[in-house]
Amino acid sequence: MNDLSTMSRSELVCELLAPPAASASDAAAAYAYLGDGDTSASSRCEVLVSHRLSVAREILLRDLKAHMHSGSMLNSPNAVREWLKLRCANVGHEVFMLLHLDVRNRLIEAEAIFRGTLTQTAVYPREVLKSVLKHNAASVILAHNHPSGSVEPSEADRMLTGQLACALSLVEVRVLDHFIVAGDAIFSFAEQGLL
Repeated sequence: MNDLSTMSRSELVCELLAPPAASASDAAAAYAYLGDGDTSASSRCEVLVSHRLSVAREILLRDLKAHMHSGSMLNSPNAVREWLKLRCANVGHEVFMLLHLDVRNRLIEAEAIFRGTLTQTAVYPREVLKSVLKHNAASVILAHNHPSGSVEPSEADRMLTGQLACALSLVEVRVLDHFIVAGDAIFSFAEQGLL
């Protein structure tokens, strides 16, 4: 199957709307991926539905990201939340992300800079600072997921947020928020008065 991230929008839409027989090569590859030789109608249907949901997810991620690029992120906090849910809510390991913003709070780049385990991620302020300077960001939004399903920030999350806000303030970069994503729930440090 094609890597969805490399496909154009028109290719994704064609993939999404194509009749089941039209993407036989992709379907055959998907069935082979099952690995158990199960080619029953129900398993073929599951593979097709799973593939189409992945295509729809990719289109939504791109549309939300384009929306975040076009206007102030502060004017569309729901777009940010929805993008974060789609991007990292169901990832089986922790991912720490930086959303780099320009002086008008438009998205420059969304970057997953650290990958962790099921329960933790090592985040290094030096690497965060390098990334922020590389993208010439005026402000950032921090985000990470909790695969455990608990949206509550740990003491380490609170300490890290403070350390990063302090370190970035030295180069005049503001931390606007830190989101924790757990399934459909999102915790905002700014909304809770923790920033």
